Amino acid sequence: MLIQLAHDLPAYFYDVFVTRLDFWLVFGIVAQLVFGSRFILQWIASERAGRSVMPLSFWFLSILGGIMTLVYGFVRREPVIIIGQGLSTGIYLRNLTLIFRERRRKRGAA
Repeated sequence: MLIQLAHDLPAYFYDVFVTRLDFWLVFGIVAQLVFGSRFILQWIASERAGRSVMPLSFWFLSILGGIMTLVYGFVRREPVIIIGQGLSTGIYLRNLTLIFRERRRKRGAA
């Protein structure tokens, strides 16, 4: 069984990452890298602050990565990606709206 797995696994990865390599696969990988980078950014910001913080750029990376992944989902016709990223991107946009509304309110009060 392990010998078979050792044989099948490289063939699987070759099929997924080499045989199917095209512009949209590269686009999807880049989208995931953009989306994932938001966690690294948030971690660095939190370490610098000494507490958990959510920098504004976290939300912009969320939106950019989410939209890129959503486009990838539409092109590849992946309903799971379309539903997940469609809803998530709406939430990210709503968070930005709330953040900017709060900033305007604070400026008005000052």
